[in-house]
Amino acid sequence: MQHSPARKRVTPFWRDERFLQALGQAIFLLAILSFGMLIINNMRTGLQKQGMTLGFSFLSGIAGFDIAELPIVYSRTSSYLQAYTVGLLNTLLVSGIGIIFSTILGVILGVARLSKNFLVNRLAALYLELMRNMSLLVFLIFWYQGLFLKLPRIKDAIVWFDSIYWTNRGIGVPWGIPTASYPTFQLILLSGIFLALIIYFSLQAYANRTGRAPLSLLWSTLAFVIVAALGWLIMPVKPLEISIPFAKGLNLSGGKIFTPEFMALTSGLVLYTAAFIGEVVRSGILAVSHGQVEAARALGLNGFQTLRLVVFPQALRVIVPPLTSQYLNLTKNSSLAVAIGYPDMFYVSSTIINQSGRAVEMIAMVMLTYLTFSLVTSLFMNWYNAKIKLVER
Repeated sequence: MQHSPARKRVTPFWRDERFLQALGQAIFLLAILSFGMLIINNMRTGLQKQGMTLGFSFLSGIAGFDIAELPIVYSRTSSYLQAYTVGLLNTLLVSGIGIIFSTILGVILGVARLSKNFLVNRLAALYLELMRNMSLLVFLIFWYQGLFLKLPRIKDAIVWFDSIYWTNRGIGVPWGIPTASYPTFQLILLSGIFLALIIYFSLQAYANRTGRAPLSLLWSTLAFVIVAALGWLIMPVKPLEISIPFAKGLNLSGGKIFTPEFMALTSGLVLYTAAFIGEVVRSGILAVSHGQVEAARALGLNGFQTLRLVVFPQALRVIVPPLTSQYLNLTKNSSLAVAIGYPDMFYVSSTIINQSGRAVEMIAMVMLTYLTFSLVTSLFMNWYNAKIKLVER
């Protein structure tokens, strides 16, 4: 007599681990959507009680207020959208300049912190500890009111080289005003950039092929400068007419005038963020094995060559991830400009809210804009981090 094979026990679906995981995720997602809908319904109800509805049509309305810093054409009769664009460009300007100079200063501080010179090492350590333990908002207000607003008045201005004015109304520097030949000069500059890119990538290919490390960035930059200088010399009419600032009544005229608010915000963010970048650079350098440095010296490399060819390429793998966070922090910290009166994106948005009463829409725009800044910066830094990561064979 043959026995039938035992039946394979089937687990009920309500006890299946895969089903339970999917069910848990679905419940969590439903809870988030329900919470979001609750917030949106409450917001709509509140706006309806005030006789308002969600929408962005108000952006076409007339702004009716002035803005001190104007990277583009703007007047009181411009729209709210144009006003917001001015604030957006001001934020980008401060953030871009801040990222460049804070990186340069941060690298210098990080290397100085590891210097064997006692005075350099201690001064760098003092600066890093002081700035990293200070409130940025307090520092910006102190920096603005204690330095830039305490500069002398126009009639008592500090003048350097008969062309640079330091006053409490702004800092005036010589500036170039485009002439009729400037469009042609722009084409020359574009050709210089194209040549610089060709030289850079050619030297990079040469480095990959031979194992040598030429100064690609230096030679490509030098090529651009030479093309720009030759273009300037051969132009029959100079593409830029140099304008020198001068005192005119109670204000400065001519040249380029950088307001105290812009200078205080930009320099304050640079000085503050550079301290954190300096610590990031220091930790990245210390992460490189000391044996690598000894091997480089055994090959006859000097201190600069060791730092450029051996230490920094390896340290970058440790430096880039936290450096990305510092770039994002600097961009978001630029919103503290409202404390010193610089018309950045948040400052202009606050004025638009006071004028139109559209707080929800404007705050949402500001949040989405900062989110976009962060995502673009992170995307670029993640691409660079993936490019320099160690590839195991």
